[in-house]
Amino acid sequence: MNTDFVNLTTENLVNEHLCCIIRSKKSHPGVEAKRQWLSDRLKEGHVFRKLNEKATVFIEYAPLETAWVPIVGDNYYYLYCLWVDGSHKGKGYGKSLMEYCLADAKERGKSGICMLGAKKQKSWLSDQSFVKKFGFEVVDTTDNGYELLALSFDGTTPQFAHNVKNQKIESKELTIYYDMQCPYVYQNIEMIKQYCETNDVPVCLIQVDTLQKAKELPCAFNNWGVFYKGNFETVNLLNEAYLERILKKSLKQ
Repeated sequence: MNTDFVNLTTENLVNEHLCCIIRSKKSHPGVEAKRQWLSDRLKEGHVFRKLNEKATVFIEYAPLETAWVPIVGDNYYYLYCLWVDGSHKGKGYGKSLMEYCLADAKERGKSGICMLGAKKQKSWLSDQSFVKKFGFEVVDTTDNGYELLALSFDGTTPQFAHNVKNQKIESKELTIYYDMQCPYVYQNIEMIKQYCETNDVPVCLIQVDTLQKAKELPCAFNNWGVFYKGNFETVNLLNEAYLERILKKSLKQ
């Protein structure tokens, strides 16, 4: 296993590749949007640690107080993403990255680490069965199956903000809350714009561009939240087939 890892900093951010979407020559608008998002987050203690080669092997976490999620708690880290893909799977990289996060949290005197999960594993969320091996437990839930997982060092626990339990908004249009933390968001937004324009579907796209907006969201959120007919649907990014299922399901209700 290659043990050469690098942490992104404000100094190396421009030159280091972001391993969520790997590009060799042509720039990707989603990657550039994330670089801009990260440029401010890194100053707040956000950590992006990756294998020092062109591979999807990384962990991303931040102090909960400045994490763009509607979760509240004192002195925790929030784990956005832990991802090992392709030929690097099964070689211990996930374990190494998680152990780094744990050691970092303990060295800085954190009370624990938390992350978004679900009763049934969902795409675009880190593998909860993996983190449970490290002692993560469910500490809060929503009525539609999302869970807050936490590993506490001192017995304290974070929780979803009270507004998360709303899971409803007044607008009946397809409504998507998003931020630029994930490079895939940019292309997903463009796909949805095109689909809705072609199929005459009203859509409201709301960019979450401040910490306050993120903390006040009416649903579970990692960087994306979808509502339709006023009801919360998913934190998953959408393809056309998934979008059509949401629209058709709601028509039957």
